[in-house]
Amino acid sequence: MKRVLILCTGNSCRSQMAEELWETLGAGEWESESAGSKPSGYVHPLAIEAMRELDIDLSENTSKSLDQFTDQEFDLVVTVCDNAKESCPVFTGATQTFHWPFDDPADATGSDDEKMKTFRRVRDEIKTKINTFLADESA
Repeated sequence: MKRVLILCTGNSCRSQMAEELWETLGAGEWESESAGSKPSGYVHPLAIEAMRELDIDLSENTSKSLDQFTDQEFDLVVTVCDNAKESCPVFTGATQTFHWPFDDPADATGSDDEKMKTFRRVRDEIKTKINTFLADESA
């Protein structure tokens, strides 16, 4: 089984959604983890709601620190943080590393309905990127 670690700063939105999407889309061929360089201590409620729409449950997930994975080996490490807004952690325990920047949905403003549009868009962008990677890898 291949292993992927998805990193960002807070580990509350993007990396959490990516972890579970990768686990689902990887169809048993991938084990996924996510972590943050400065964990927020929670998973964003709108990230939980956005994933629930895809029948994926994040409600039991926790915000994890990069420190708990530093001695582990991964086939792939993906950073998903936006360079303009936050610094991404560097991880040396990986065979391959990719940077896939996505907007931080936690920065969305407006009503919860307006914020949800951003969470859905980012979720769908992450899903598309993972699907494309997995399809290219198996080709």
